[in-house]
Amino acid sequence: MSRPPRRPVRSRRDRHGRGLRGRLVPAEVPLSRSRAEQFDDLVLDAVEDLERRWERELAGVEFAVEDVPWVEHTSPDEVVLDADVLDDSSVPLARVLPAHREGGRDVPARIIVYRRPLEIRAADRDDLADLVRDVVVDQVAVLLGRDPEEIDPTG
Repeated sequence: MSRPPRRPVRSRRDRHGRGLRGRLVPAEVPLSRSRAEQFDDLVLDAVEDLERRWERELAGVEFAVEDVPWVEHTSPDEVVLDADVLDDSSVPLARVLPAHREGGRDVPARIIVYRRPLEIRAADRDDLADLVRDVVVDQVAVLLGRDPEEIDPTG
């Protein structure tokens, strides 16, 4: 007696073998946010807290996040290296670019925070949040010519 032809075993993947399509977690759930988006949120939280107190002084300042610094373009005067924050002073954590005129137009002051060097130094998410806040406070202090303790007395 002959056996009936075997049906091919269907895998749980799509026919091209690329796995599931679409998100597994809804966009409203925090797990769906990338590490970069979560880092941006930490910077925004720190900036919003400081802007409440220093609204007038920070009115025209732009804040940006970049993954890694362009070290060859960074002069030592533009980088704040806090001994309590940095283990290795060769990689900047953030940068202050003062306001200037370029091509006949005013370019506002900018504070750039570098994501990867900070993530590498942090033990966990809470540590990263504290580190981001410390670095943003230090950069605002440099920009405004004040002590970090004056910028954020709670820190």
